[in-house]
Amino acid sequence: MEWKLPLGIDEIQQILPHRYPFLLVDRVTEIDGGRAVGYKLVTANEPHFQGHFPSYPIMPGVLVIEAMAQLGGVAILSDPAYRGKRPLLAGVDGARFRGEVRPGDRLDMEVVIDRMKGRMGRGTGRAHVDGKLVAEATILFAIADGEA
Repeated sequence: MEWKLPLGIDEIQQILPHRYPFLLVDRVTEIDGGRAVGYKLVTANEPHFQGHFPSYPIMPGVLVIEAMAQLGGVAILSDPAYRGKRPLLAGVDGARFRGEVRPGDRLDMEVVIDRMKGRMGRGTGRAHVDGKLVAEATILFAIADGEA
């Protein structure tokens, strides 16, 4: 597959194994040397808002981290050495939540992969809404056998 930016949902589904309702990246706008930038459009009809919280819906922080991890997976898979492999979330360090993500928001994300050694990797993710930092974390990855 040729990676012509921006990557839309069809191209992202060719790269990542995730599908609705768990594909949390809608567009990838930049990929450059282990760095990926993209976003998720947060909508009120997403299933987690039925219980978190119905009268004041907030995107769960763990899903914000998962969205950044998926974007990090795209960054890893952009390297020809890992293309077609399956990146897995192996850990999260230093996660901080600094704001809310609500229906109608655009969750802008950037992930920089700062270390890949064999089958293990590490990246730093940041997520913003309207230019305000809402979450950040160090994300650990493992590359599994088999294709995505």
